[in-house]
Amino acid sequence: MSDVPEGATAPAPPAPATAVLPQPGPAPGRWAEQPRSPYRAMPEAERSALWRQRLHEAEAGLTRYLVSRGDGVHLTDWFALQSAVFADLPDEATAGSGEWQRVFFRGQALMERFLVARYGEPALADWAASNAEVHREVEPDHGRGAADPIHRIARQAELYGSDYELDDEVQPTAERAALTITHCAIWDYREKARRSGVRLTLASPCTYCTEATSSNIRAKGFRPEYRLRSGPTGHGCRWEASAPTDSDPRREA
Repeated sequence: MSDVPEGATAPAPPAPATAVLPQPGPAPGRWAEQPRSPYRAMPEAERSALWRQRLHEAEAGLTRYLVSRGDGVHLTDWFALQSAVFADLPDEATAGSGEWQRVFFRGQALMERFLVARYGEPALADWAASNAEVHREVEPDHGRGAADPIHRIARQAELYGSDYELDDEVQPTAERAALTITHCAIWDYREKARRSGVRLTLASPCTYCTEATSSNIRAKGFRPEYRLRSGPTGHGCRWEASAPTDSDPRREA
């Protein structure tokens, strides 16, 4: 029997202590309630903030990696690199996201060159794993499970203006989510930077990007899978994040 007097309105239940973003509801054949490219209207301030976060993840990850090696990196060279990475930073209050994109890309190119020149291209995978440990701490969890790292990939794709679609073949759940980048604009941006005089270390952005994205997904407790693709729409890739099984050798404790 209810304790609420007849005609009165029952009090609302207390709000949860942690806000959790709702899961998209089921839809026949595809999850039509969720836009396939949901970040087209990402605000300029949010774009700038994500560029800054990515730069922080990369630089803090490289610092962490160099400390972990313990082989006495030449500190004068390291200080010079940091100075170049953080030179002429834009005014956070007035600069647009394009300015922060420029700073991020320059810093990424400088750090790649610094690392490969000293330890070779295989060290990029170790750097990516180190960056992912920073990513684990600074990237918020939104309560969507496997969809969280996939949405981070979508937001990064949007920063570059890539063409991408969240997977509409299987409804995303806390256990599995996927995304396809049909045209990767990182390739376009790199060629533009190359023409403007930026010296690129790697022949393909996929060399580092696949390591970094896989490591970020693992850092959030999910199993990454990807497939590179190319065709009439240019270079692209498909990414999937899924909950690891008990038999998965890559499952984290």
